[in-house]
Amino acid sequence: MLKPITEEKRGVPEPAAGVRTKPNRLPQWPLHLMILPALLLIIVYSYGPMLGSVIAFQDFNPARGIFHSPFQGLENFRYVMALPDSMQVVWNTLIIAVMKLVVGLIVPIAVSLLLNEVRKEFFKRGVQTLIYLPHFLSWVILGGILIDILSPSNGIVNDVLKLFGVDPIYFLGSNEWFRYVLVISDVWKEFGFNTIVYLAALTSINPALYEAAVIDGAGKWKQTLNVTLPGMAPIIILTATLALGQVLNAGFDQVFNLYSPQVYETGDIIDTFVYRIGMVDAQYGVATAVGLFKSAVSLTLLSVSYFLAYRLANYRIF
Repeated sequence: MLKPITEEKRGVPEPAAGVRTKPNRLPQWPLHLMILPALLLIIVYSYGPMLGSVIAFQDFNPARGIFHSPFQGLENFRYVMALPDSMQVVWNTLIIAVMKLVVGLIVPIAVSLLLNEVRKEFFKRGVQTLIYLPHFLSWVILGGILIDILSPSNGIVNDVLKLFGVDPIYFLGSNEWFRYVLVISDVWKEFGFNTIVYLAALTSINPALYEAAVIDGAGKWKQTLNVTLPGMAPIIILTATLALGQVLNAGFDQVFNLYSPQVYETGDIIDTFVYRIGMVDAQYGVATAVGLFKSAVSLTLLSVSYFLAYRLANYRIF
C-alpha cells in the first residue's frame, strides 16, 4: 500500500509534539483602509441625503431649513394623489420600463446567438467592439445625435421615408412615436454590453452536448432550442429578475434630453415629473414626497427581484 507523503518527506519539518504553531495571518487593517474612501462616498452621497426625506412631511421653506419648516404630515402625498397627471406619469413609467425590459432581453440574446455562430474571430471581435461603443456615450451626446437623425426637416430617417413617398414624421414630438423612440434608442445604446454577458454564458456550455445533438441528427435550430437556450437559462433568469428592481427607473437622462411638452402625455415619467415640481416649480416638499414614494416601491421591487433571483437562479449578493 502506498503511504501518504508527509511534510517531513517534502522537506518541511513537522512541528515537535506539544508545540503550538501560529497561523500565518496577514494584518487586515490595510484592506479596511482601502475601502474607507468608497465607504465615505457612500455615506456622504447615499446615506446622508436620506435625512432629507423628512422634507416630504413638511411645508419646506429653504430659508427656514429642515429644522424650522412647519410639519404637515401626509399633506404633500394627498396633494400629489390629487394631481390630474400623477397616475398618467406612473403608467408612463411602467409602460416604458417594461417595454425596455422585454426588448432589452430579446435583442442581446438574439445578437449573442448570431455572433456565437461567426467563425471569423476578427470579424466577431470587430462587431462586438462596434455595438459596445454606444454604451460609453452619455445621453447628452446621444440626445443631440438622435435629434439630428430624427429631424422632420433634414433628418436622415425622414429623408429615407421621403424616397418612399412617406410624409415626414416628427418622432420626438409625437405621442404615438415617442415611446418607441425611447425604447429603440435605449436598446441601441445598451444591447452591446448585455451581449457580452450572454456571450460569456455561451462559453460555459459543454461542447459535448452539441456533439451529442449532432449525432442525434439535430440541426442548428434544434441545437439552439434544446442546448443553447437551456444552457443560457440561468443567466437569462438572473438578468430578468434583477431588472425587476429597476422597473420604476425608466431613464431620466434619456427622457430629459429627448422629451418636450408636446409628449408629456406619453413620455413624462416619475423622475422628470419630480424634476419639474422640485427644481422648476420649487415645490420641494411635494417633489420629495413623490421621490420617497418611488423609493419605497423600488425597495419593495428590488427585494422581490433578489428573492426571485435566489430561488430561480441561486444568486446571492454575499
